[in-house]
Amino acid sequence: MLCERGKDLQMTFTDVQAEGSHGQAHWEATYSFGKNGRLVHNIINATFTFQDGKIIRHQDSFNLWKWTRMALGASGIFMGWSGVVQGKVRETAVGGLNKFISSHPEYQ
Repeated sequence: MLCERGKDLQMTFTDVQAEGSHGQAHWEATYSFGKNGRLVHNIINATFTFQDGKIIRHQDSFNLWKWTRMALGASGIFMGWSGVVQGKVRETAVGGLNKFISSHPEYQ
């Protein structure tokens, strides 16, 4: 989803490990976000669960308040720490992911 949306997306990854049914990686994404094109540099640690040669679970962990400060500007600086704002960001992201998956049957 991020790769398809990110017109200027740059990604790097390190520490990719997989053993049996689990794996992990460190990755960083830099991209312009939203209508204002605010530059975001997100630093992420990911964990994966594999089954039958496919990723069946992918969980990213990153500092959401830091992300909101970069992506949302002043509102992220002053309110990005709050559960309400973070909940809305998560809700929007899940909605976008669900829409992406529904339009890409290969991921269902």
